[in-house]
Amino acid sequence: MVGGVNKTEPELTAEVDLCLPNGRLNPAAVGWTRRPLHRANLRGWGRNKRFEYWCITTPEITVAINVSHSDYRVTLATFFLDLTTVQAFSQAEIHWLPRGRIDAMPERSGSGATIGRGDAMLIEMLPTATGTRLRATTPRLTVDLEVIEPDGHESMGVVVPWDDRRFQYTRKDNCLPVRGRVVADGVAYEVDTATAYATLDHGRGRWPYWITWNWASGSGRSDGHEIGLQFGAKWTDGTPSTENALRLDGRIEKISQEHEWIYDRDDWMKPWRIRGDRVDLVFTPVYDRYSNFDRLIVCSKEHQCFGYFDGSVVSESGKRYKVERIFGWAEEVHRRW
Repeated sequence: MVGGVNKTEPELTAEVDLCLPNGRLNPAAVGWTRRPLHRANLRGWGRNKRFEYWCITTPEITVAINVSHSDYRVTLATFFLDLTTVQAFSQAEIHWLPRGRIDAMPERSGSGATIGRGDAMLIEMLPTATGTRLRATTPRLTVDLEVIEPDGHESMGVVVPWDDRRFQYTRKDNCLPVRGRVVADGVAYEVDTATAYATLDHGRGRWPYWITWNWASGSGRSDGHEIGLQFGAKWTDGTPSTENALRLDGRIEKISQEHEWIYDRDDWMKPWRIRGDRVDLVFTPVYDRYSNFDRLIVCSKEHQCFGYFDGSVVSESGKRYKVERIFGWAEEVHRRW
């Protein structure tokens, strides 16, 4: 065994509430899904986390928009990276004890709109008949994109329980075609379904006060196959779950093994390695998006590196797929919240 522990994760096929009526974790919700079946009926106040993060990648640019609601705090954020010049900028607004900042946020992923309003930012994630409309307006960035969800499209959802009071439902979705337009600092970029992908990170849960995680994601075509990469680490240690999965020509294959992550915290631009029984990948960064927000009680420190995955992955049937220059990201994040 190359990677870490192999876990047993049931696949759920029917709709289920994340929480019991008393607000604790519903044991029947623990498992993974190919489509969004969990209703995040969170209760209480102060420890709940709800967020929607979309990242769009093209050969020219990467753009991300995020709405995060942590009961006592709302964060609206955008990020833009020009891959030709390797120049980037971020914009964010943080609102404490917010009222009127979130117009909507659905309990079940994809079932309704997410709308966040700041002083100088508006972010909208609106369901459509064919997918999701992404719109953002900030002083430096305008986003108007249509994410297309093909019929029968699969995503990876999983519940990670630390205990019956602290737990997280996450839905990771990648390899989604997207089209539209992005304007950054007055320069317009056309986004074409032939070359662009959208990735979703949807989260609902009640987190520990202090947590560290890794997340890696990639979407692209290699050797005639469409391949989606989805890996996580650290935050799932000691739980019965992982957030690891492959998308191979549209089909989700759950990986219930913890992977080995190898990277240099003294030099984030050195190649990373992710290894397991079915995964052997080298990730080569081209840009490190670093942020460090520390307000004593609340802290966020992260390195999100964008770059290319190379190596190979193996399907459940034992077929080996070549991974060559699939674009994506790998990150390490520390949160105190």
